[in-house]
Amino acid sequence: MAHASSQLLSEMLPRVSRSFSLSLRILPPSLRPALGLAYLFCRAADTIADTALLPPSQRLEQLERYRLAFSQDDFSLLSALQHQVGERQHGAAERELLLSLGACFDLLSGLGADDQGRIRELVLTLTHGMQMDLTVFPAEDEAGGRVAALGSRRDLDRYTYYVAGCVGEFWTKTAVAHRPALRTWPLAVMAECGVRFGKGLQLTNILRDLAHDLRLGRCYLPHEDLDRLGVKPEDLLKPASLSRIQPLLDELLDLTLAHYQAGWRYTLAIPRREWRLRLASAWPLLIGGSTLSRLRGSCRLLDPAVRLKITRSQVYGIVLRSLLGVWSNRALRHQYTRLRDRHR
Repeated sequence: MAHASSQLLSEMLPRVSRSFSLSLRILPPSLRPALGLAYLFCRAADTIADTALLPPSQRLEQLERYRLAFSQDDFSLLSALQHQVGERQHGAAERELLLSLGACFDLLSGLGADDQGRIRELVLTLTHGMQMDLTVFPAEDEAGGRVAALGSRRDLDRYTYYVAGCVGEFWTKTAVAHRPALRTWPLAVMAECGVRFGKGLQLTNILRDLAHDLRLGRCYLPHEDLDRLGVKPEDLLKPASLSRIQPLLDELLDLTLAHYQAGWRYTLAIPRREWRLRLASAWPLLIGGSTLSRLRGSCRLLDPAVRLKITRSQVYGIVLRSLLGVWSNRALRHQYTRLRDRHR
């Protein structure tokens, strides 16, 4: 089982996510099977939800079938899904992932009962966010200049929990279960920090991809906040509208930074001897902090021609500097603060 798991994770993960495969390689070996397999299951769900060749109603149906397979522990429920969704994938990696779900379920059955339960809970929670995407927003090819928005800040908070906060919670519970050095952690407190960690990363993605999502008919900025500013979601299709929503963006950037602070408390609470786990936690925050600095200083956040992403060479620089300072809380804090404040 260990060899099959290692082979699947080493071959499949880099094809569907370079960034997560990097984090997985640095993690302690005892954490890799559960965290890697959980990522593949979540990535498969995301592929189902994003299959634009199917109308949203059919994607919802297939997503519910996927959820049922986990809640009933019955892989046979996915044969129709693999045929109807897997064979419609343009990307070879996504198609292979869906067609390899049988092997993934075999690996799941070989994990301990607690790991199985945590992975099932994660998938069933995370897919709620995908259901929100498919029910709140129009289909990609049907937007036609129509933009739908989440209703309230509460809806945004719920969405970021479903698609990312629950991942931080899962990560925390799994790490505590497998790493004796974390057994003294106050689990409820650290799990909540993990939730905020995930929410902060997701808010970063939402703000970074704002212009792109708007052209798909998706606005994650709450309707109630836009109403307060006298702005309609469709107005955001015009880059010149940026100044009208800047107060809201500043509020959400401040909220994101507050979540990051919880993420740093989480990361720096990891014992220094668990340097692998410290790095895997620090990298997303360091990369996210650099991205946030670009968002805070950008006057083109609503311009679809601009993608505010840091370069691969910058990522490598972040990784190298963190490797040199991983045992020092002061060094990690300094690196994050310098990246975060670069455009202030």
